[in-house]
Amino acid sequence: MLEVRSPKGASDSNSSLCFGRNKKKTKTKQPSDMARSISYITGSQLLSLKRRPNNIAIIDVRDDERSYDGHIAGSLHYANDTFYGKISNLAQEVKGKDTLVFHCALSQVRGPSCARKFANYLEDMKEETGIKDILVLECGFNGWESSGRPVCRCNSIPCKGETETKSESA
Repeated sequence: MLEVRSPKGASDSNSSLCFGRNKKKTKTKQPSDMARSISYITGSQLLSLKRRPNNIAIIDVRDDERSYDGHIAGSLHYANDTFYGKISNLAQEVKGKDTLVFHCALSQVRGPSCARKFANYLEDMKEETGIKDILVLECGFNGWESSGRPVCRCNSIPCKGETETKSESA
């Protein structure tokens, strides 16, 4: 079983504003069992990580809403409704990355669920991938966009990375 925990420095009271509940913690396997814990990351922390784009992959697991709500620039789209069937494609696409950040609209169900599925897939594969951190974006895409962080509205696959902030789109 995987542990879900807040990233260092994030307060649980701040997290509960987005989630409306405290996160349940579960016991992890020993590192020798290749268990991966899944942590939450704030939008500010993600912006810092994006400064090293060669090491990070952002995985958007929203379904149809990605096409009309926009997305985080450079994110990969693996819709929740078809996620498990394409999980091996995702594993190939993120090879060489050390950090994966999953999100959906609010990161309450689909984002964490897909992050767990992917972590379990990696454990079952028993293959070293170089992935060190599997994270879930607190408050999801909705929180990202509502805080004025840059959003891409392209319909290209892969994303062209054309960003705009909330003030630019108004």
